[in-house]
Amino acid sequence: MACSTIEPPPTTTTVVQSGIAALHPDILETHILTRLDGPTLASASCADTKLHALSTQPDLWITICTSTWPSTSTPRLLHLMSSFPDGPRSFFSSSYPILHRCTNSSTNSDPSAPPVRLISAVDIYYNEKPIISKVQETETATEWFRCSPFRIDVLDPKDVVPTSIQHPGDDDTSRKLGENISLSWIVMDTTGRRAANLSSHKAVSVERHWLSGEVQLRFASILGGDKGTTELVQCGIVVTCDGSKTGEMQVTEVSLQLEDMDGVHLMGRRVW
Repeated sequence: MACSTIEPPPTTTTVVQSGIAALHPDILETHILTRLDGPTLASASCADTKLHALSTQPDLWITICTSTWPSTSTPRLLHLMSSFPDGPRSFFSSSYPILHRCTNSSTNSDPSAPPVRLISAVDIYYNEKPIISKVQETETATEWFRCSPFRIDVLDPKDVVPTSIQHPGDDDTSRKLGENISLSWIVMDTTGRRAANLSSHKAVSVERHWLSGEVQLRFASILGGDKGTTELVQCGIVVTCDGSKTGEMQVTEVSLQLEDMDGVHLMGRRVW
């Protein structure tokens, strides 16, 4: 009798995903990625292709930008952020690092040509919570701008911004105030779609006037001038505060100026 050989059924291999890759994309996008800050989200996008696709959604980065810098939540700035090459993700990449050297990202503009308009998005924080958020537009094509010292004032001379912070009464409490206050000053080129954060984040000096009690916080950063590494420019930001009649601190000045290393203020035409 002939013997028949029965072949065993073919085996199949089932790959079971584990870890974060096993989660449904809706869960990742809605309940996990929305809890990350910008740097963590950028790192997550490098983990695998699935996370990269989810982590580059424009709406996700708009939420991160507006929560990091409340001043960017205006319709004007939301539209400007969306016009960057990779949308708000590019804007965050340019604006989050301190002293990040930006390159021209627009193929339709000459990087050596001065922008027609600058937009400043300024946020001041106390204990990491925003207390002041302002947007200031500066025309740069006028003769007045070109022939005057470069200066941007966020507040008008008579403007006063009240806060709920107790105004410091001596040098020790003034220094403590300087430790608790941080500042972000993002300057945007509306023509070249470029952005940079010019603040040192924390104050480099805090001075209190012995008679008036006025407190002046200075933030500073060093930038490369138009001669490359042979010329340096200091970007100085001043925040001036005084006390109200009820003892709370009020902000009376927020300004930015540029000067060379000899302390000479740069004219508008020398900025580009």
